[in-house]
Amino acid sequence: MNELWSAVASARTLLFVGGDRPDRFAKAAVSGADHIVIDLEDAVGPEAKGDALNHAQAWLEAGGHAVIRINGRGTPWHEAELDVLSAGPVCVMVPKAQEPDDIDRVISRLAAGSCVVPLLETASGVLAAPSIARTKGVVRLAFGNGDLATQLGVSHTNREGLAWARSALALASAAAGLPGPVDGVTTALRDDSALFSDSRHAVELGFTGKLCIHPGQIPTVHSAFAPSTRDVEWAREILLISSGRAVAVVEGQFVDKPLLDRARQIIARATTCPPAQVDQPGATAL
Repeated sequence: MNELWSAVASARTLLFVGGDRPDRFAKAAVSGADHIVIDLEDAVGPEAKGDALNHAQAWLEAGGHAVIRINGRGTPWHEAELDVLSAGPVCVMVPKAQEPDDIDRVISRLAAGSCVVPLLETASGVLAAPSIARTKGVVRLAFGNGDLATQLGVSHTNREGLAWARSALALASAAAGLPGPVDGVTTALRDDSALFSDSRHAVELGFTGKLCIHPGQIPTVHSAFAPSTRDVEWAREILLISSGRAVAVVEGQFVDKPLLDRARQIIARATTCPPAQVDQPGATAL
């Protein structure tokens, strides 16, 4: 796994920035987001697609780092974008990915060392998640809650209605040996409580990152994806008391290998995502 793959695979936050707003690229890059996504698709009108592609190309050629969300297969801009982005290793987000062939066609056009983040935002895409996750070049799956919710006829905030789809991505990722998937956006820009709650819900389903649409969302998402202080205290106690034993009983709780592995996962996450000093509502041990 090269540096590009590692950066995308480990990102907790991926911040969208419109490809037609090159003045915002540098600001987004220093916003605190783990990675930025230069959007050539939804954020850019048809008349600005060409300029947006040129701006993205210039950013990459100048040494900037970004995932590039291209326009989908069958659109008038798709082929030209792949031609331009084939100049060097790049990570491409493929919107409305529905089958492995959508990924194969993209990765075959990109330079060696490139990778793809399929955005699964249709019913067909979610149902094909296991095969898409195993496709060569896929570094991580991402969930498109807005478009899928519209297709299903439910609200994009309806957790129950989208829970199966989210779980399908988490299971497909785990089965393929990928990092946990990236959750879709929370559109409430000024509601940190809703953003934190959405993010913790994603964590509980096995997600390890989230798409963001505003720099102000980043600290809240990072806090939500970090293990809580209670998580870390629990994990440390489990590992300390169980040291050297295959099984143990800790405060009346039977502890065997799966629980020990879970404790080690929490400690590993805490080294890269320091736990918040004050736990927010819902931040219970996971």
